[in-house]
Amino acid sequence: MSGMKIGELARSAGVTIKAVRYYESLGLITPRRLANGYRDYDEDDVRAVREIRALSSLGIAVERTRPFLACLAAGQQHADDCPASMAGYREAIDELTERIEALTSRRATLISHLRQAAHRNSSTTPPDHGEHAMSDLYRLPENLPVPQDDGAADHLPGLRAPHLELLSTTGEMIGIDALGIGRTVIYIYPLTGRPEADLPHGWNSIPGARGCTTEACDFRDHHQELLAAGARRVFGLSSQETTYQREVVERLRLPFAMLSDPRLNLATALGLPTFEVDGLTLFKRLTLVIRDGVIEHAFYPVFPPNVHAQQVLSWLRDNSPE
Repeated sequence: MSGMKIGELARSAGVTIKAVRYYESLGLITPRRLANGYRDYDEDDVRAVREIRALSSLGIAVERTRPFLACLAAGQQHADDCPASMAGYREAIDELTERIEALTSRRATLISHLRQAAHRNSSTTPPDHGEHAMSDLYRLPENLPVPQDDGAADHLPGLRAPHLELLSTTGEMIGIDALGIGRTVIYIYPLTGRPEADLPHGWNSIPGARGCTTEACDFRDHHQELLAAGARRVFGLSSQETTYQREVVERLRLPFAMLSDPRLNLATALGLPTFEVDGLTLFKRLTLVIRDGVIEHAFYPVFPPNVHAQQVLSWLRDNSPE
């Protein structure tokens, strides 16, 4: 292919006409001029422009593609067959390394700030073993197994709330059958991890287990909206002791209380689903909407937990009491 106009070159090389003109302004390609003043491009120009595009996609600045183009112009089969091209690769790698180190340092600083902020009002001391635990708790890993609906909560809607009192992180005893008129949202979760403590072995592989911290944060962030949508009260509930839960409430700055049920009495009273790990029996993640002493709705299974409060909020808005 020869005698091409600029538009034909751009289409053949997969770039814009504007890009071709920019390359020309830098002297990276130099077309012939016809008698009528039009530019005339050939196959060498197409190859050069394709090489510039390929190198740019690797992060090599357009201005630094000259050694590679010179290698092609010298008759080499590949643009990186010359020592100067190899040097260009090394220079680009060194620059990327510097950027990665700078970004890594910035990321570590941000994690440190997050750790300090998370423990500012907490009774525990921030751990000093890097980013691992903190990043694990506050961000859901990819490709978590999705829990399947096994029907373990199908019987709950319509049941009366059991006569059961649980200790709250505020120090009150909360009667599940005495929550008052209107709707109360109780999200039930397995356990909330701490930055300085390891999660149970194989936690990420258990469908629906991972994400209690992110779920609590979502209920925190949408708490006022939940109240505005008709929830009179919101509680979190787990089998963890109240002292442990208080640390979570402080660290995450939760505007609602947690309920402690270490003997899983609520699971016994209502037939709630549980699972076992590392010798512990824990609640499976589910959420109850209790209205006027009766379970009105049960969310089960819950996934993904980091947006579950928003799922509850949508349900409340779509199911306003008459």
